[in-house]
Amino acid sequence: MATAAVFLLAGGGTGSSGPRALSSDEANRLAITRFRNYQAHGRAVTITVPGTAGGLTVTGSVDYQGKLAYGVVHGTGRDTSSDGLIEWTATSVSVRPMANAPAHAPASPPRSGWYSRPLLSSGSALDSSLAIALKLANDRPDNAQLLPQNGAAWWGRDKVDGHPVDVMTGPSSPVRAGTAGNVRYWVGSDGTMYRVRVSVGSESRPVVIDFDTQKYVPVKPVPGVTPPR
Repeated sequence: MATAAVFLLAGGGTGSSGPRALSSDEANRLAITRFRNYQAHGRAVTITVPGTAGGLTVTGSVDYQGKLAYGVVHGTGRDTSSDGLIEWTATSVSVRPMANAPAHAPASPPRSGWYSRPLLSSGSALDSSLAIALKLANDRPDNAQLLPQNGAAWWGRDKVDGHPVDVMTGPSSPVRAGTAGNVRYWVGSDGTMYRVRVSVGSESRPVVIDFDTQKYVPVKPVPGVTPPR
């Protein structure tokens, strides 16, 4: 089968001790890492979004089977005008501005004060980051044999929140040759994904998506907004 959608995203990386070809075990773990997210149903995430005028941090949960995510946004190095609650799908974003946004989103989204808009396919580091986070799951493993053939590689070892991980890069996009190494995955010994780094647009720093940064809270749809099917 073809490599899956998230491997097609262009991105950045970190300094490490590789690259070298993936071993059979490493290829197998990289092939199942997005399937692990799907098996888990959902994961708690912290998404760090770069920006020239200051960054944004989204803390929340992604329901990988329901294809719906929800959390709270805080500005970093900028004012609080972007702070508030956020819920998103692959095609839409709903935001609820809050002057004093909590550290974690309430388990049930408030019933009022929401504004919805289409998710932008380009020109927004935030929207690109949200889209990437939703794509980090698949309902079946990728083809482990195709990954190294298409340029996936091992770059080094690291630890994420105490978890030993291997840092691996995804393969080239079938429609964009030469993109191998653009997305980096921090993958545990059982294929669990603990971190992803990928660049977006013209930002000089990559988006960082960390998993299990807090307890996963099941995602509920914003009242009046129909979730995707």
